[in-house]
Formats: sequence, C-alpha cells, structure tokens
Amino acid sequence: MPPLLKAMNERTVLEAIRSGAPISRAEISRRAGISKPTVSLALRALVDAGLVREADHDPDGPSYGAVFFEPVPDAALVLGLDLGARFVRGAVCDLGGTTRVRQDVELVAGSDADAALAAIVDLGARLVEAAGGVPDVVDGVVVGVPGVVDDEGRLHLSHFTTLEGRDLADELERGLGHPVTLMNDINLAATGEHWRGVAQGVDDFAFLSVGTGLGMGLVLDGELRLGRHGAAGELDYSLVGFGAAHDPCASAVSALASELVSREGAPTVLGPPFEPRDVFAAARGGDPIAREVVAEVARRIALHIAPVAAVADIGLVVLGGGIGANGDLLLDRIRAYLAEWLPYPPRVEISSLGEAAVLSGALAVGLRAALDNVFRERRTAV
Repeated sequence: MPPLLKAMNERTVLEAIRSGAPISRAEISRRAGISKPTVSLALRALVDAGLVREADHDPDGPSYGAVFFEPVPDAALVLGLDLGARFVRGAVCDLGGTTRVRQDVELVAGSDADAALAAIVDLGARLVEAAGGVPDVVDGVVVGVPGVVDDEGRLHLSHFTTLEGRDLADELERGLGHPVTLMNDINLAATGEHWRGVAQGVDDFAFLSVGTGLGMGLVLDGELRLGRHGAAGELDYSLVGFGAAHDPCASAVSALASELVSREGAPTVLGPPFEPRDVFAAARGGDPIAREVVAEVARRIALHIAPVAAVADIGLVVLGGGIGANGDLLLDRIRAYLAEWLPYPPRVEISSLGEAAVLSGALAVGLRAALDNVFRERRTAV
C-alpha cells in the first residue's frame, strides 16, 4: 500500500475511534467506509505507535466477542488559557478531550502587562503539574486574548493598552517553554460553542459577546472566519458613525440608566454608579426604569445582529458576555425585533458554556493541533 494512502487510512481510523470510542473493528469499518482488512492494518500501526489501545466493550450493549478500541489519552496534553480583564482562566485536557484540571486566578486591580503575563506563566506551570503531566508531554499552548492578533503574534485593538503591539506569543513561549498559539478570545468562544456547546452541528452561526466591549466570532460553512487582517467580528466599529446611541455595552448601560433616572424622576431602586448587574437585577424585580433600560439594550443588540444576519444568512446567534448572558430578560425582545426586521431571522440562544466558552475553544484548537502532531511524530518513529 502506498505510504500516503496508508497514512490517510490510519488517520481516518484514528478519527473514527476518537469520535466513537469504545468502538469495534466492524463499527470503525462501517463509519469510515474502509474494508475490515484495511482497518486491521491501520489499527496495528496505531497500537504500535501508542495512539490507540484495546478497551472494555461498550457497556450499553453486548460485545459478541468483539475487540473494542479507544485512544490513548496520555499521548499528549494541551494547555488552554484565557486572559480576561479581571481573571486568567486555564485548563489542561488530554488527547481524549477530557479536561484534567481547571483553575481561575483573579488579577490584582490595575495589573499591568508584565503582571498579567507573569500570572499566565505561573498558572500554566501549576496546571501542568496538577494534571500529572511532565512538561515534555505538553504538545502546545493556546491563549485567548482580547484583541486582534496579527501574523507575528502581536496584539492590537485591545483594552489591555499596555500589551498593544508587543510580541506576546514570543514572550509567552519563553515563559511557558512550549509553542504558543494566540487567538482572539471571542473567536475561541465561537470555536468552543461549536465543539461542545449550543452550536454543535451548526455550520453557519455567530457568537456575539456583549460585555465591557462588543465582539463577534463568525463561523461559516463550519469554519471560523478571521478576515484579511484577523479582525472579522470587531463589532465595536460596525455602527461607529451612529455614536453611543446604539451601544449595548456595560458603560452605555450605566450611562443610559443614569440619564433615565435623572430625566424621568420615577421611583426607582437604581442609583450611582449604575452598575449593569444592578440594573438587570432591578429589572427582574420589576423596577420600571431598569426594565426600560433592558428593553433598549435588547434593541441595540438586535441592531448589531441584523446586518450580520442579512449579509451572511446565519442560522444561529449565540449570546455571551456579562450583558449578553441575561437571556431571561433579553432573548424574547431580541427575537421579536429580528422577526420584525428580517425575512430569515436567525435563532438566538444564550451560550451553554458561559465563562468556559473561551477555554473550551482554546482546548479545541490545541487538541486539533496535538492530534496532528502526535499522529505524525508517532508514525514516523515506529
């Protein structure tokens, strides 16, 4: 058998095992569309390479004497990290996609760039140790960052102004001792929802994060779209000519609440500094001004969804972020606006992963790369 065809068969069998383990030889053949003798040859090579092992039979059904297979999860580990405004979140997963350990670390208020990078490096080292892995087993690190990442691993358009233009990927690689992939955090959140969230099986959707800022991750034909400069989804600039009147983010929510309280003089529990969480809590309690603010926020979010839906004809919008997560107050209103404005309104849902969406995406990207790397290296070594 030609080497290229042999490698393709082995990779196809490995993917079938990953997605269906524990799985029998006959089921691998059926799912992969490869003959049983060819599957047997591929299995022998994968077992010899330490990528696959025999497993207990499927507990949900009889085995009929068949041998079942599963991936070897310890062949490599992946480290995922999420740099947020107030936290650094991290997790380690194995090749089976199982999260071994996760931890969040709060950043000290006013932390500068060096302090944030030091927190990332320290958390990464502790997570690998806690996962029971040795550094050599870590295939790579994926870090979600708020901003646009250029081809040289530099960060732009981030609220971490002290990180603007720094060679962040190189600095983290030196600190962590592993190859580092930097990606925009909202793009990773979209990837996470596609992998194991509410967007599983949906090929055309957008993840919209509404919090301190506004960002979107766009998936079309099952692939994340980054755009020419890696800046696709930077919605803070989409309605820039209209000013703050259409902004649904945290500072605009506070400003709107302050304006309505001072203008209307109606009884309200709201008061300075008009934190968004207090506004939404008051709206749940029936406060009339808070409910007016929430209704306007829903309209502003719908205004940002409508042009994307009209141009890309997406089937789903996943809402996340500190503002967007208030689905009980926002979803019905947003859906009603989109149904009124668009001939084909997308379904709108709240993120099922919540604050773990970025981390899940980081692990998904790292896992995909690790499978390629380990498959290539182990096959070459055998």
